[in-house]
Amino acid sequence: MKALIKLSQFSLLFLALILTSCESDDDNDILNPPQSDTDIVEAAQATSDLSSLVSALQKADESANNDLVSALSGEGPFTVFAPTNAAFADLLAQLDGFDSLDDFNTQELQDLLAVILTYHVVPGVGAISTTLTDGQTLTTLQGSSLEVSTQGGVFISDATDVDAEVTTADVVASNGVVHIIDKVLLPQTILDDLADIILVPITDLVVGNENLESLLFALTAADGDLPTVLRGDGPFTVLAPTDNAFETFLDGSDLADIPVDVLTNVLLNHVIEGALLQADLEGLGSGYTNTLATGAGDENISIFFDTAGGVEFNGVSSVETADVKALNGVVHIVDAVIDLPNIVDHAVANPSLTSLVAALTDGGNTTFTDLLSDEAQDFTVFAPVNDAFAAFTNPSSNDINDILSNHVIVGTAAFSSGLTNSYVNTAAEFDTDEPFSLYINTDDGVTLNGISNVAIPDIVATNGVIHAVDAVIDLPNLVEFVSADPNFDSLEAALTTDGQPDFILTLLGDGPFTVFAPTNEAFQALLDSNDMWNGLGDIDSALLTSVLQHHVISGANIRSGDLTPNGDTVTPATLEGDTFTITLPGTNENIADVTDGSGNTGIGIDVVDLQAANGVIHVLDAVLIPDTTN
Repeated sequence: MKALIKLSQFSLLFLALILTSCESDDDNDILNPPQSDTDIVEAAQATSDLSSLVSALQKADESANNDLVSALSGEGPFTVFAPTNAAFADLLAQLDGFDSLDDFNTQELQDLLAVILTYHVVPGVGAISTTLTDGQTLTTLQGSSLEVSTQGGVFISDATDVDAEVTTADVVASNGVVHIIDKVLLPQTILDDLADIILVPITDLVVGNENLESLLFALTAADGDLPTVLRGDGPFTVLAPTDNAFETFLDGSDLADIPVDVLTNVLLNHVIEGALLQADLEGLGSGYTNTLATGAGDENISIFFDTAGGVEFNGVSSVETADVKALNGVVHIVDAVIDLPNIVDHAVANPSLTSLVAALTDGGNTTFTDLLSDEAQDFTVFAPVNDAFAAFTNPSSNDINDILSNHVIVGTAAFSSGLTNSYVNTAAEFDTDEPFSLYINTDDGVTLNGISNVAIPDIVATNGVIHAVDAVIDLPNLVEFVSADPNFDSLEAALTTDGQPDFILTLLGDGPFTVFAPTNEAFQALLDSNDMWNGLGDIDSALLTSVLQHHVISGANIRSGDLTPNGDTVTPATLEGDTFTITLPGTNENIADVTDGSGNTGIGIDVVDLQAANGVIHVLDAVLIPDTTN
């Protein structure tokens, strides 16, 4: 290495300094400290937090040119600034390819280590901390100088821009004094020698690359904290666009034309928490991670990587130079600026969603791409993967555009952490103003309408979130809602009880039907009302049939908006033949109150307008009883 002291000269200098170590030195404050029975090396060996220093001394002595252990066991006096184990770990972290002191495995590297270690030794002086003065210069055994600062503690300056702090002072030995410090000191010669392998913060790496001048300018023009962020502990993975990439991105415009908040977010879309080397990405193959950019719901935006043909991000930016290691992470130089992705951008970027994209744009259709590119509102999209489309046979011959709309929730970004067992409205419509409902169940993962499972959640875009699903969500019928929602388990059991007419086939018909669906608790209350009923099978078959028929109106899709506000609505006749009355608004916490065919009151409608393709469901807290006298 270019700046290493010639070994013969170093040995002579080292021996000369040892021989004169007890002589007076006008440049150093000479003090013979109180004596101890242990020398400096023995004191280090007895201190657990200096075990790396002891190992370093031994590793340096593996070269025939060095004998540091014997020297520091000699007569002295010496002042030694002793780096802790953590300080040596920090040094190794800064050196590319060095994982432990064992990596100093050649004579040249061991001599280099000796130069570093002798930079921590001041010969001829046993200086306790009270004799160190602010601005004092100390000449080391290596030949370079250290400077002392006593402002707010005791600090030692080397050739870097980070000072070492004395954390434990005045460890007295028989041949000098040890001061424990939190950093390995480096002279300029060592910095020159390590220039090719010493790691610098990501910001410094960008500064030193002439092909990243536009990125540096963008970092400066954006949020002033960004360079500081990229100097932080990290680790970060930074996708660094080249100057040509920025030129293409700007397309004749100027960085100053981009609002600062937008530019900042674009740059943060190139920063990933954690250090992802090319081998790490190739091991994963493809998938999503999050950048530091902010998207819908103030969540971090997702970025898609694919290594099928090199390493590519979001389908638009490829890695030109991988694994440029930095002190606080890794940089991959990329050939395109990665703009902030909306829902459509994410769908286009993922090769597992090509069938969805083809369906959305079939025949030049732009309805969906226009809608899902809208930045004025948020969307939640349940995106079927290619295998889901391949398995879908469209058994009801529904319009594909209606089916696709049934995968979109407009006006909200619903992240998996906020999903619960509930119904939401989709962009699909039963009629011009009657949105279809979608049942979400989170008891075991996330299942939609009982048929489609979320495989990849929370793909975050600027205008919403995508959840990739394993089945196409067809337009639901009433039976699918009853089967999918565990709150209707008792209703499903009642509909299929032996001896009942085949209500399932009825409710699978074209309809429309309006179904008033009692919950499990409602059926349990019915059973509890008669001591002879332990289960639904104990109810007289004809009675149960008439009860169930009293909950279904055929030939009408009656929604809550069709009811008479602030008054009573008498329904059309049910399948059983009776009518019942709905009063809107309801009492207590009921949306509406019901008086059934037998005149029973206090029955509440708790949920309304669960819209299916062949009708609508309203949820009841009690079972309706028909007029049993007719």
